[in-house]
Amino acid sequence: MLDETLLDAPEDLARADARGLLRGAAQAGAHVRTGIRQAAEAGVDTLRPEGRPRALLVAGPGTAVACVTDLLGALTNGSLPVTGLRPTGARATGDALRWTLPGWAGPLDLLLLVTPDGTEPGLPALLDQAYRRGCSVVAVTPRGTPLADALGETRGLTLPPAPAPHASHSPPDHPGHPLDPAAPAAPPGGGPGTFWSLTTPLLLLCDRLGLTRSGPAELAGLADRLDEVAERCGPAVPTYSNPGKTLAVELAGSIPLLWSEGGVAGAAARHWSAVLAALCGRPALTAGLPEALTAHGALLTGPFAPASGQDDFFRDRVEDEQTTRVRVVLLREAPPGGDSATVPARDLAYAHGAALSELEPAEGSGPLEAAAELIATADFAAVHLTLADSDSPWAGRGTRA
Repeated sequence: MLDETLLDAPEDLARADARGLLRGAAQAGAHVRTGIRQAAEAGVDTLRPEGRPRALLVAGPGTAVACVTDLLGALTNGSLPVTGLRPTGARATGDALRWTLPGWAGPLDLLLLVTPDGTEPGLPALLDQAYRRGCSVVAVTPRGTPLADALGETRGLTLPPAPAPHASHSPPDHPGHPLDPAAPAAPPGGGPGTFWSLTTPLLLLCDRLGLTRSGPAELAGLADRLDEVAERCGPAVPTYSNPGKTLAVELAGSIPLLWSEGGVAGAAARHWSAVLAALCGRPALTAGLPEALTAHGALLTGPFAPASGQDDFFRDRVEDEQTTRVRVVLLREAPPGGDSATVPARDLAYAHGAALSELEPAEGSGPLEAAAELIATADFAAVHLTLADSDSPWAGRGTRA
């Protein structure tokens, strides 16, 4: 049950945010700037690579790493393969995961090890594989971790991520402090903001390799866009003018069908789906346009099909029957052009009476700014939805004023 009144009560919303999820989302821009500074200190801006790698191989635990891989693939725009290495193991915990290089990996390829923890024993083992094959290796991991130490021995490069954005700075007796035994553990994947902490060093590296236009100046613009989204989606901004809160209300009680157009929008949609599952405990299905029109078409007529009649955003939902329905969400990285499937997607949703939401960055946005706006807005929507959900394990139920 979504408590919509909580969304427009900033003090109560802050009390419900026991794990600092809103702070983590709001600090994304600051973490990008910290990542730029730390990467420069690590020597990224002095690298003189001898040509491009044949392929990028990305390995690490958690959903954030898969999303990092997805975005790198979109931003490199097919100039080289970007392959995520899927782990195996008896459990999904870092101590049980293992990774294996594909048979074709060799001296022409670059292995990226990405982890906010750095204690997973499977990653140094993968590093040994890469060393035997002659692969170059770069790790995004904190200094002083077992992975960073192992990488130093084999003359690889370590790029530290910005500090974990979900770390609490409240006193130990504050509900939700990490030392509070009653507080839930950190969200899977590290919570909002972790994505940009891990991605920023890799974007700077890819710029030096000539794979993307993502140098310090471009990332400064990305950080500014993240700050702009944080201002629009913050807890003090009322729902009617807050994209994050509006999307949270719209997605409550629905199964989102995230239909994307463009590589960056597709990466943002899959990131949003992962965050909704890990943070909110809610499913969301993704598909790219125009394939989504057929891949998800049957969902608009099946058991989760929209109810008859128009949806009124301002209606009183207290007496509504709690029925889960699909909701189409269109994500674009640019205004629709002549070959866009946006209009057919709208027509299909309207023909079946499906509720429809749309998310598009500001006009004139480049790929990095589009990624920042889409992903940050999605993160804020997921956080607001989590905090206003009475069943969420990540929201502390503080006393209402």
